[in-house]
Amino acid sequence: MARQNATSPRWLNAAEMKAWRRYIVASRRLLEALDLDLAHHELSMADYEILAQLSDAPERRMRMSELADVAMLSRSRLSHRMKVMEKAGWVKREACPIDKRGYFAVMTAKGWKAIVAAAPDHVDSVRSRFVDHLSKGDQAALAEIFERVSESLRKDLKDK
Repeated sequence: MARQNATSPRWLNAAEMKAWRRYIVASRRLLEALDLDLAHHELSMADYEILAQLSDAPERRMRMSELADVAMLSRSRLSHRMKVMEKAGWVKREACPIDKRGYFAVMTAKGWKAIVAAAPDHVDSVRSRFVDHLSKGDQAALAEIFERVSESLRKDLKDK
């Protein structure tokens, strides 16, 4: 192994590697399973997240840029999902009257029906595949850990 210097990576030790790999594998498997569980509603996790965010927004509408941020999607990925979801009749885009370049994503009545139909199954899936495997202490620890990680990532993105 090469000599460590100021530019050498800080390699993960065995315990760090185990934690990292278990997180990566479990998170990918969990998202894949949640996606599969929504498939019979003809929704993906990205679609569900978009509909969930819109369902909580005033008048079930949100600026596209804000929706991309809260749904954790790039603007181009959101634009692609919106085209698919518009075709399904779940959402529509409306021009912003104040900002001629801006658009709103608006949930339709059909989109509301889709989220209302999918939500009970999705919650059952989240519970059985994730929450039920955690103690109250685990839940608190994970919430605190991922808040710390999220805050660090938000700070890093602001600094760039």
